Amino acid sequence: MNYREACSYILNIPKFTSKNQPGNMKRLLEALGQPQNRFPVIHVAGTNGKGSVCAFLASILKEDHKRVGLFTSPHLVEVRERFQIQGQPVSEEVFLEGFLAVRQAVEHLMSDAPGQQEEFFHPTFFEWLFAMSTVIFAREGVEFAVMETGLGGRLDATNVVEHPYLTVITSISLDHTEILGDTIEKIAREKAGIIKDNVPLVYDGREERAARVIEEEAEKHKTLCRALKNGMYEIFMNSHKNIDFSLDTGYYLYNDITVSSPAEYQAVNASLAVMAAEVLYREYGIGTGTPDREMLLRGIRKTRWPGRMEEVLPDVFLDGGHNAAGIAEFTNTVEKFQDNRDITLLFSAVKEKDYEHMVKTLCDRIHFQTAVVTQVQGPRAVKAETLCEEFHKYTDRNVVCCPDIRKAFLQARQYQEDGMLFCVGSLYLVGELKELLKEEEQ
Repeated sequence: MNYREACSYILNIPKFTSKNQPGNMKRLLEALGQPQNRFPVIHVAGTNGKGSVCAFLASILKEDHKRVGLFTSPHLVEVRERFQIQGQPVSEEVFLEGFLAVRQAVEHLMSDAPGQQEEFFHPTFFEWLFAMSTVIFAREGVEFAVMETGLGGRLDATNVVEHPYLTVITSISLDHTEILGDTIEKIAREKAGIIKDNVPLVYDGREERAARVIEEEAEKHKTLCRALKNGMYEIFMNSHKNIDFSLDTGYYLYNDITVSSPAEYQAVNASLAVMAAEVLYREYGIGTGTPDREMLLRGIRKTRWPGRMEEVLPDVFLDGGHNAAGIAEFTNTVEKFQDNRDITLLFSAVKEKDYEHMVKTLCDRIHFQTAVVTQVQGPRAVKAETLCEEFHKYTDRNVVCCPDIRKAFLQARQYQEDGMLFCVGSLYLVGELKELLKEEEQ
């Protein structure tokens, strides 16, 4: 089997399996030799921002000359983007080795081997990838693994890691309500399921309802917890390329943090990563017990996280704001530019998101000249015509319907002229546009 065949197998898993109980994941890891116990894990959950926080933390540790594994989702173009070591996706060879190890273990467990007490079920798409990540990171000898949950936390496959070094919970908002619950409190309870006894916790405490739930769970587990609150950070410059801000963590005051992104939400994510690094170094006596200030600032400044207000061409940005909260954060940034620059939008969404609310937010807050509405691939896509109808409910500005993404992007570029183009609404849109841009480079 080669790399492409392995990818094809993984991408077809959703067709014949459903989510399993945590015990199924534990049995798979046992069959693999418990690779998840061979490196310290930093476990990150949340609704929005968890991938960015993971990337910031991995970059900080890399700047301190640690060998760091990073497991995140989703991927944008290639599935091996989900497994990074030292900031780079693993090679096709390393990916294939991890895949084959998991396949061998799965085949053994599903063969009704002697001594099995209960039926083993085929891993889901995400469970398979998580198992691969543990194998890859163990074999590659990482000193730390920063691991992002898939969906929720309490019942997530990644939550079988029993003794992480640190847990982090990012912002909580209403998303996946059909699975996680229909209130902030219910969703926060699911996310707080990653909290472990005596394992330090850093969390986004700006949303009071979520914070109360997280603090209750932390108290049950007798864990040290530190919260990022409103007023702890202050943005003092956004240059359209970078954000400069200050952060008072309660231990140290940083007056000169730079994030290489115009997205103001990244100041929050970077702040959580800084606080997490402080706790990690202090609690485990890493180095002098305090992360070197210049190393920490370099780690934040060097972080590049694809698809999060990413400038892919001059004044053309891709942003993975794919739910109501993500769109709200997106508009917080774009509002700062629209007084001086013309704004063009390229938008698409998937069915399970509250796309009507997303469209209303864009129309209410962004004074765009033109919105080009398109359609991502796959059965989850909302038809471009449906999205256009939603736009027309809330604005009389120019809205163009173009289901073909390639043509839609070209049209949006034409409407952009000397202004700024923002492509937003779905990570699938971001992925398809990145693949399109990659093809044009070749």
